[in-house]
Amino acid sequence: MPGKEFSVYLSGVGGQGLVLLSNVIGSACASAGIRAITGEQHGLSQRSGSINIHLRIGEQVRSPLIPIGGADALLALEALEALRYIEYLRPGGVVVMNTRIQHPVTETKAHMADKAARYMSAEDVKARLSQVTDKIAAVDALEIARRAGNPLTENIVMLGALATLEDFPVPEDALKQSVAENVPRKAVEVNLKAFDLGQAAAHDFLCNLVKCRKYSPG
Repeated sequence: MPGKEFSVYLSGVGGQGLVLLSNVIGSACASAGIRAITGEQHGLSQRSGSINIHLRIGEQVRSPLIPIGGADALLALEALEALRYIEYLRPGGVVVMNTRIQHPVTETKAHMADKAARYMSAEDVKARLSQVTDKIAAVDALEIARRAGNPLTENIVMLGALATLEDFPVPEDALKQSVAENVPRKAVEVNLKAFDLGQAAAHDFLCNLVKCRKYSPG
């Protein structure tokens, strides 16, 4: 397991907890004795600005940056970000995307409604992505996070979805322990529930397309 190489391109926008998600994975790798390196790139230095993180796992990995066409998985916390960075995915790679499209905080409700009528929906994004890969898990992470008990756990829902992949070389127990260590104590239970619900959702999309870890509901 420690020698397996795996690259994940993480994308999202400011305020979604992408850096925390990356830290959780990094801490889990460290506790499991797995070598991992990351490289962060930020867009606008404001809430809703684009953020992307290169995560590379493996003993032979040297550069923190994933080359174009080199990611085994693309994990997108926002739907349009999945489309924006699809070029990083390798042929046959997996997309795990949130279905939410997050509008800048400066936009009015009327403007957002107008844009929704004229611009791409999550289904449009998925259709575009399907021209590149058929291995797509489109997860309504916000709705799942609300079911878990806190809408701010969207990022951990998506981590659970990523952990569904058998090829993702970070043990599930290490990930859960890292979640518990990286969130406030009072939020541990709800975050672990979000992780489990994210796994369940991704199983529904992916397990007939790629090898998945065994999952036992509850």
